[in-house]
Amino acid sequence: MKREIKKVVLAYSGGLDTSIIIPWLKENYNNCEVIAVSGNVGQGTELDGLEEKALKTGASKLYIEDLNKEFIEDYVFPCVKAGADYEGYLLGTSFARPVIAKRIVEIAKAEGADAICHGCTGKGNDQVRFELTIKAFAPEMEIIAPWRTWEFKSRDEEIDYAEKHNIPLKINRETNYSKDKNLWHLSHEGLDLEDPANEPQYNKEGFLELGVSPEQAPDKPTYVTIHFEKGIPTAIDGVKMDGVGIVTKLNELGGANGIGLLDVVENRLVGMKSRGVYETPGGTILYKAHEVLETITLDKDTQHYKKLIAQQYGELVYNGKWFTPLRESLAAFVDKTQETVTGDVKLKLYKGNIINAGVTSDYTLYSEDFATFDADEVYDQNDSAGFINLFGLPLKVKAILDAERKNK
Repeated sequence: MKREIKKVVLAYSGGLDTSIIIPWLKENYNNCEVIAVSGNVGQGTELDGLEEKALKTGASKLYIEDLNKEFIEDYVFPCVKAGADYEGYLLGTSFARPVIAKRIVEIAKAEGADAICHGCTGKGNDQVRFELTIKAFAPEMEIIAPWRTWEFKSRDEEIDYAEKHNIPLKINRETNYSKDKNLWHLSHEGLDLEDPANEPQYNKEGFLELGVSPEQAPDKPTYVTIHFEKGIPTAIDGVKMDGVGIVTKLNELGGANGIGLLDVVENRLVGMKSRGVYETPGGTILYKAHEVLETITLDKDTQHYKKLIAQQYGELVYNGKWFTPLRESLAAFVDKTQETVTGDVKLKLYKGNIINAGVTSDYTLYSEDFATFDADEVYDQNDSAGFINLFGLPLKVKAILDAERKNK
């Protein structure tokens, strides 16, 4: 028991872990005051009844902070511009954590809290993302991570504790997939998904929440045109929208057409491999549209080098290093590359597929005059002979000298 902890700010989702953490904190930290904070990043109905539940289980108050606009425009869109992902995963949980943790630190400071608590497990990545953000903004703040110290060893034991303390849960022992939902994505882990040999039950009613499987998608394709300004999506089919509106609309279109399903065994930061199934309908469309636009607006060297940056950027975000000098420096590089990434991308959505249907930009580097196979007056094909002679000179010299050495 740590009597010096009098006030704790808890990152609160209302799920199994954080629901039992409130009474557990009061039992183990001398009946300390617990202030719950929920960052609204698009969880939808998961926030319903949260305040009543938090107060009934022992919290003194609950903050519900609307972070949707900041989440999409300050965290998601920089990753879209960078083309950053992690092993194909579009970072839905990864870039939601720093925006939530940053706000929790601000509230903890305003409330004069002694500690910040989170419900992340000791096996996962989120513990790192939360705590690195806390260290960046409140380096002296004590961090409580119950999963590392408490007596529970499984979700069943957590459910036993919840039932004993009359804590209402929205899950049961048979269907308790571990899920994380926000405006960008929905992740599924656990149960039958822990065995990579098992196919996800995409067609089972209730499994998918953001859309349908490709088999259940319409037989008729949907066309969508996305407009970008300096790498940022600003309109859909000619209708201007803010970031939240863009993602919401593309989630609807993508979900209805079976877009954005990913089944991946990823390499976690803590060292183990983990299998997850992700739904990212709107995000998958945005990443594809942005990539298509860059094919005509970026020069070859920048386009190729930016892909190297994208991998490093994605790893930094996945590993919880959002508020680091390197991530910020890479973001500055990306912003420079996006100065000409303005234009329209038309895509065809059909049964899980995203098919290019046209791209235009005032900054295009594509010239039909130079690329044509028809007769032209701007390109002398005879010039290629001299180019090849110089370009292949190292190979020619090596072959000549190798032959001379072999004949000695």
